[in-house]
Amino acid sequence: MSQMRHATTGEVMGRGMTYADAGVDQDVMNAAAKSLLGSLRFRREGLGAPYRHEGGFSGLIEFGDVLLGLATDGVGTKSHISQETGRWDTIGIDCVAMNVNDLICVGAEPLAFVDYIATPRPDPEVWAAIGIGLDEGCRQSNMTLVGGETSVMPETVKQIDITGTALGYVPKDRVITGMDIAPGDAMIGLASSGIHSNGYTLVRRTIAAAGLSWDEPFGDRTLGEEALEPTTIYVRAVMDLIKEVEVKAMANITGGGLRNLIRWNDGLRYVIDDPLPVPPIFDALQEWGSVEDVEMWQTFNMGIGFVLAVSPGEVDDALSIRAHHHECKVVGRIEEGKGAVHEGLGIEYTEY
Repeated sequence: MSQMRHATTGEVMGRGMTYADAGVDQDVMNAAAKSLLGSLRFRREGLGAPYRHEGGFSGLIEFGDVLLGLATDGVGTKSHISQETGRWDTIGIDCVAMNVNDLICVGAEPLAFVDYIATPRPDPEVWAAIGIGLDEGCRQSNMTLVGGETSVMPETVKQIDITGTALGYVPKDRVITGMDIAPGDAMIGLASSGIHSNGYTLVRRTIAAAGLSWDEPFGDRTLGEEALEPTTIYVRAVMDLIKEVEVKAMANITGGGLRNLIRWNDGLRYVIDDPLPVPPIFDALQEWGSVEDVEMWQTFNMGIGFVLAVSPGEVDDALSIRAHHHECKVVGRIEEGKGAVHEGLGIEYTEY
């Protein structure tokens, strides 16, 4: 049986740091996920039966005249930075964001949220701070936190882990599956607020390798403050937009970076030819870790936090999403072929 092996410092310096070096091999993770899904065969029938669609960012089930959407996710190792800096009041926003930004990709409006906090020991002050962020995330998403669970497991977890699940709904005639996209359609990118909530194992490894601390100045704030910048929540902007514009597909650009676009339809080619500006934190991480372009764009959002696919005739109306103070523009096109491409850098990913 093979074992995962972390690269030595010398090896990393010789070729640049990767996410796999930090301990997260995305290809192995995707293969394991496929194996898990291959074991899941039971399907409920009637009310609550699964609505079958490929590549979705959230699950959908039949519920009369509507579909209910479910998404579950957490903040990952971003919580390590909260632990090390002592700042817990924003991490709850990330927990909500990582769920609702997936949920809205199918056109589902978020309704309710439940959270799960696992910890080695209870701390009322920390939990109160986490609650501040959860409440703010729910406010931004216009949904209620209706319950949750806490678990104290000193032998299982070494520090706080925060996850959650969001419930939403979409009328059946308004569901967005991505199956209607076609060559010639445009891709509109919405700016991210920074790293969002993925790739933090590589972020932390890079910071450590560079000998930096979270108290280091970065721009007009500290590196820790930059790293804890909450994930942008796109709910209100997207919910307003899809009432007025025919959006064919949406993607939350999280783990996997540009590979997420392939989830729409792996029989088309998604070309990024005019990306949004790359936030300075990504340039800094790339320099500190000597990370190659291909690794950056398949690990981080690189400034594009969310992508909409629309027909050419809908572009101008779709750009009205700026009214919600989201920087956006046409970042690419869909064409015949396969894979996701960054045209300017010559990067191509062939599968999710």
